[in-house]
Amino acid sequence: MNRRAENVRQIISEDGALPVAGVFNPLSALIAEQVGFRALYFSGAAFSASLGIPDIGLFTLDELTTAVRWITRATSLPLIVDADTGFGETLNVYRMVSDLEAAGAAAIQIEDQVMPKRCGHLEGKQIVPAEEFVAKIRAATESRNSSLIIARTDSKAVYGMDEAVRRGHQYLEAGADIIFPEALESESEFAEYAQRVDAPLLANMTEFGKTPYLTVQQFHALGYELVIFPVTSLRVAAKAMKRAMSETLSRGTQKNLVGDMQTRAELYELIRYSEYERMDSLFQGQD
Repeated sequence: MNRRAENVRQIISEDGALPVAGVFNPLSALIAEQVGFRALYFSGAAFSASLGIPDIGLFTLDELTTAVRWITRATSLPLIVDADTGFGETLNVYRMVSDLEAAGAAAIQIEDQVMPKRCGHLEGKQIVPAEEFVAKIRAATESRNSSLIIARTDSKAVYGMDEAVRRGHQYLEAGADIIFPEALESESEFAEYAQRVDAPLLANMTEFGKTPYLTVQQFHALGYELVIFPVTSLRVAAKAMKRAMSETLSRGTQKNLVGDMQTRAELYELIRYSEYERMDSLFQGQD
């Protein structure tokens, strides 16, 4: 039994929408857990950026699986994994789900774009035929033991709301557990989609995109169970790192930045340094 997946099932059955922290490495996952998030989202966009590459499907399944495994070792929180278009066709999707579930993924998200995929909030996306993506969902649900399958459709921006609704119904019938309508542009569009697609729904509250800034509470009122913040932490961290490096380079010292830093004690507490020291003493037979 995948207890992480069961945690997600329990969460989406509760009253209210769940904010899901976007993470890209174990440290960001530990911080999200420390501040009180109950679930994590491993963003393909944030992971790509952390590797210094664009979010167009360039990292491999092995690279993704390894990164997921590091995070699920670091935290017990359920992890939703962005698997882009599934790393190929139906048999590739079948293997991908098996690998990610074995690495600890609680839920696995795939999308209906053509490769090379694009950020869902950019222009120029291309969408695969619905029947082709339905086959991928069937492969995913056949492969999984207990992880949830999230079907993301980018079709609204390309073909309109009616097509996005039609695909939502098709993807549910194929076995998807959660539907993710990407790049909706207003409260009314989110409300309409929820009214027309009776399913657990995920909303993407990304920055600098087509979606207006809505709160988790507003998304809940509109009919959404999960709200992801996929790249928020990476964007803030990247800007802070740039400022720190610029300051250090220009002044020749980091002294003025110390007040903005996590202290050594705080970092050691986060990564459980004393726990490892205690285990080492135990193994050595020391009191």
